[in-house]
Amino acid sequence: MKVTRQLRQMMGMQQKPLLMAGICLLFAGCTVGPDFRRPDAPAVSGYTREKLAEHTAAADVAGGQAQSFLSGADIPSQWWTLFHSQQLNQMVEDALNNNPDLAAAKAALVQAQENTYAAQGVYYPSLDANASASRKKTTGSQYGNPGGRGTQFNLFNASVDVAYVFDLFGGERRNVEALAAVAESEGYQLEAARLTLTSNVVTAAIEEASLRGQIAATEEIIESEQQQLEMLQKQFELGGISKSDVLAGKTRLAQTRATLPALHKKLALIRNQLTALAGRFPEQESGSAFTLSALQLPQQLPLSLPSELVRQRPDIRAAEAQLHTASAQVGVATAKFFPQISISGSFGSVATTTANLFSPGTGVWSIGTNLLQPILHGGSSIHNRRAAVAAYNKAAAQYQSTVLAAFQNVADVLRSLQSDAEGLQAQTHAVQAASEQLDMARAQFSAGAINNLLLLDAQRSYEQARISLVQAQASRYADTAALFQALGGGWWHHADTTAMTSAAQTDVKP
Repeated sequence: MKVTRQLRQMMGMQQKPLLMAGICLLFAGCTVGPDFRRPDAPAVSGYTREKLAEHTAAADVAGGQAQSFLSGADIPSQWWTLFHSQQLNQMVEDALNNNPDLAAAKAALVQAQENTYAAQGVYYPSLDANASASRKKTTGSQYGNPGGRGTQFNLFNASVDVAYVFDLFGGERRNVEALAAVAESEGYQLEAARLTLTSNVVTAAIEEASLRGQIAATEEIIESEQQQLEMLQKQFELGGISKSDVLAGKTRLAQTRATLPALHKKLALIRNQLTALAGRFPEQESGSAFTLSALQLPQQLPLSLPSELVRQRPDIRAAEAQLHTASAQVGVATAKFFPQISISGSFGSVATTTANLFSPGTGVWSIGTNLLQPILHGGSSIHNRRAAVAAYNKAAAQYQSTVLAAFQNVADVLRSLQSDAEGLQAQTHAVQAASEQLDMARAQFSAGAINNLLLLDAQRSYEQARISLVQAQASRYADTAALFQALGGGWWHHADTTAMTSAAQTDVKP
């Protein structure tokens, strides 16, 4: 009963495919399954709910320049050159030339393209040449004459075989379409890898510059505290202060010095990361150093229109290509319901000596056709198509998730650019106030107006403000790099992009 019900269900589902089969035969072939349609761009007018300010806040310090957004402006492919650091440009170039992860992504693209080209061979007849040689012995028993004399002879065969599969319902064309979409996805994943690599190099260089700035500030603070301790020591010797004041000064100096090893450790690790990104071993580290003073903050920031973001983000384009692959696979599964027709032929010669091959009377040939119509496969065809449809729905949801994450990414960066600019402005004022407070505390302490604890508090506030200032400066540079990455990095301007994407978007028609 269960098998009968399943059979009825399958036959019912195949009524429409069989009707389509007749139509396809009239038009000498068609392509079943859905034709892929590129998803529409999100109908949004901006990245944030509130309108962006025309300019960010400014601060009178390196990296504190006001930045403005140029709506609709294009992004340069070598966006890192906007920081005007030849050293940074060289590091990025080394990474692009030597990074093994990027080389692996390039190889994956070539592999996908070659798989597409190989699959296109189904559009054309196959031609094979065969040759064989054998020696045989026969007996009369083989022919119903046990007493007959056996014979021995040589047999040579040479032939040419031709076969062709009529892709009447487009199953093979859909398969090639799916492989071409895979190649397209690999191409965009290559661009995503390139963008991630360049962004990681720039971000690591900025982090190194920040750490060097923090180390320099800490060393200046240590020198200042050392001088302060010497003054405390002299006052103690003169009986002006107690031993506890000197010990407090020593403790503060030791605590400040204790922060240096951690900073040097982070600096060493970030240098190792930069060296690895450039495709070199740690012992091959270059002696060059990045500093914030050697970087210039770009003041004019291009901001792509929201409608263009889905075309510029390589991760979105890769997700779109994966959606295309899933769509084509639905067509491949649908074609399994329809007849498969093939034709084959062979022409050759069979002789007992090589000299007689292709002589009159030795020719042999055959020609035939084959039609295969699936009828009952335990419901596998139905469920395979349902699985393909589910895979398409999954890819569609993943595409939507990628788009949402991309817009969130841009919105986060825009918010960070504005907030961190305001933070740097406030931190600049905090350093100025802390410096004035420390100068006043030192003067008051020298005059005996305050005790050592108040001086230590002023020193602690100034130290924290100095370190926070360096970190706030680095955040402005890092935010700027993050914006270029969030907007796609201008990959569409690469010299090799046109050739790469044209190869990935292989024509799927014979």
